Amino acid sequence: MALEENNEKSPNDEFDVPWKDILEAYFPEFLEFFLPVAYEGIAWEQGFEFLDKELSRITRDSQVGDRRMDKLVKVWRRNGDELWVLIHIEIQGNRKLDFAEGMYIYHYRAYDLYRVPVVGLAILADEEVNWRPTHFCYELWGTKQSYQFTAIKLLDYLETGLEQSTNPFAIVTLAHLHAKQTKHQTQARYQVKWKLIRKLYLGGFNRQQVIDLFRFIDWVLLLPEELDEMLRIEIVAFEENKKMPYISSVERIGMRKGMQIGEQRGEQRGEQRGEQRGKASMLTSLLQHRFGTVPDWASEKIAKAELSSLEEWGLRVLDATQLDDVFTN
Repeated sequence: MALEENNEKSPNDEFDVPWKDILEAYFPEFLEFFLPVAYEGIAWEQGFEFLDKELSRITRDSQVGDRRMDKLVKVWRRNGDELWVLIHIEIQGNRKLDFAEGMYIYHYRAYDLYRVPVVGLAILADEEVNWRPTHFCYELWGTKQSYQFTAIKLLDYLETGLEQSTNPFAIVTLAHLHAKQTKHQTQARYQVKWKLIRKLYLGGFNRQQVIDLFRFIDWVLLLPEELDEMLRIEIVAFEENKKMPYISSVERIGMRKGMQIGEQRGEQRGEQRGEQRGKASMLTSLLQHRFGTVPDWASEKIAKAELSSLEEWGLRVLDATQLDDVFTN
């Protein structure tokens, strides 16, 4: 199927939400991948704590820009000392002139409030190869201030190395880089998205990891609806072939996403019919996934159905053993 390239910027091209979710779900793996020296020095058996309220105190009245992806995390060192770790995730694609200064401000405010060591880590997910801030300093009349932090540039990672890694953040990094590279290339994006999803099942990840990483991939590698439906068909066929127990989970994710698309279209057009067509299209896609070709009588029934019926039938698809079960009153 030939599709026009999608050059419009989508809200899903903003990566702050998926990065935030995956970081909070897999914080130990995050440090193991990006800052192994810290991972080795932390007593993970003692747990860790995200300090959102304390971070708000640090950032209050700060003029260093949007800091939604900053994370302040309390951990314990293996030698028994309490340690606070400041994690800053940079998700913006453009150079920020005050970035290093912002890292410094966070550092001294955290230290001033809590008087414990603060480790600065910046993940640079932009597309400028030569932009690599790592320190902030000034000197005047015999006074010198210097602050250095660790900066990880996602562009430095090689695709072969990422594909060989079993850490979830290798998948996250691959998905992020591919999202940047295929921003206006829907066919290329389809291929890399499908490749990453297959890797989830073949890479030894457990069920929950597959679902969480699928959500990240699905969010950052947004596809037009037509290609999205084709991909879901391939996913279900692949899962059935591999006898993987994740079909219903992935279908539920897809169903919710499809229903949301239908609702958004209805709101944008200002008419109920737009929402109805979106949900009817998703229901037909789900029926094809589960039962193969949809007969004419079922298609006609879907085309004439009210929104409430489409929603109810969509939920029945997940548990139905045959097509008739979906439509039985």
